[in-house]
Amino acid sequence: MIRFEQVTKRYPDGTTAVDGLSFEVSEGELVTLVGPSGCGKTTTMMMVNRLIEPTSGRIFVNGEDIAGVDPVRLRRRIGYVIQQVGLFPHRTILDNTATVPSLVGWKRARARARAAELLDLVGLDPKTYGPRYPHQLSGGQRQRVGVARALAADPPVLLMDEPFGAVDPVVREQLQDEFLRMQAAVRKTVLLVTHDIEEAVRLGDRIAVYGQGRIEQFDTPGAVLGTPASSYVAEFVGADRGLKRLSVTAIERGDLEQPPIAQVNEPSGRAAERLRSEGARWAVVLDAHGDLHGWVGIDELGTSARVGDLAHRMNAWVPVGAPLKQAFGVMLQHDAGWVAVLEGARFLGVLTPAKLHEALRRSVDADALGVPRGQVDFDSVADA
Repeated sequence: MIRFEQVTKRYPDGTTAVDGLSFEVSEGELVTLVGPSGCGKTTTMMMVNRLIEPTSGRIFVNGEDIAGVDPVRLRRRIGYVIQQVGLFPHRTILDNTATVPSLVGWKRARARARAAELLDLVGLDPKTYGPRYPHQLSGGQRQRVGVARALAADPPVLLMDEPFGAVDPVVREQLQDEFLRMQAAVRKTVLLVTHDIEEAVRLGDRIAVYGQGRIEQFDTPGAVLGTPASSYVAEFVGADRGLKRLSVTAIERGDLEQPPIAQVNEPSGRAAERLRSEGARWAVVLDAHGDLHGWVGIDELGTSARVGDLAHRMNAWVPVGAPLKQAFGVMLQHDAGWVAVLEGARFLGVLTPAKLHEALRRSVDADALGVPRGQVDFDSVADA
């Protein structure tokens, strides 16, 4: 969808902001551009909508060389979100959101209907927030409106320049969650500029790590964190890149252990005998459908009750596909030696600290070898 071919931006004073960039962004992909201030990432993004013109090279959007496209027409086909949002203070939130559809000739009713749809998509009730003005919204709410406005004319490409940088950390994380949810629904092609490696890792399908005017590594978050391409990239992503990688490594079924199981309607005495014969001290309690009911310790089992009557609520659980970081956080929160992993309500197994560590190491090796995680021989990882 977006292609750079040997693009350079050099200013009259001799400063080279971007030097010979060549990379592609696929349709529906979210690519984060990350690096220190002055490295050229914002210049790169602004050349896509011709707010900055390249000195040399070519940029293509949807197969079309943008040098031959009228800049105004080009910009109306590209959504643009900036840190300070830039809402019109004298216009309502609904009218702000409908700005671009109105500019491209949509009838007022259609433009406002689209604006209401987008406000709802970013988590703002159009009936409540549509009639308000920007000064009546919080910073996080204004950022949501900025995203909605950028999407209003249904552009194929979305450019985002530090979109969540002007809000506090809690609101920033909420906005990131909302944006990921929205991106899963609309699948725009996105270039997002950030200086925050954790934000880049959390949001990006791929990350472009910038040095001075050049991309030092362009790869998946897992690969950037697990196998930095250079000492510069390793230093930039930080010595704690292993911890950061927890947030981009998903829990898979192959990571799980199968613990002792007791059925909710099983007589507790019979369950106790079986668990003792297996050398187990506790069991996960499931119902007839395989759904999680709780857990029980063998010392609590007697002969006068069903297992389900003695089971404890299971608070330490995560869904399959959740990041390892979430599982680690749940373990710490509940002081648990393992977490249950569910698919809906159905119990799949448990993730232990040892299995979490193994999953992380498999993931690093899988990226290095270019194979799925399940194909990594853990013995080879352990010996590395």
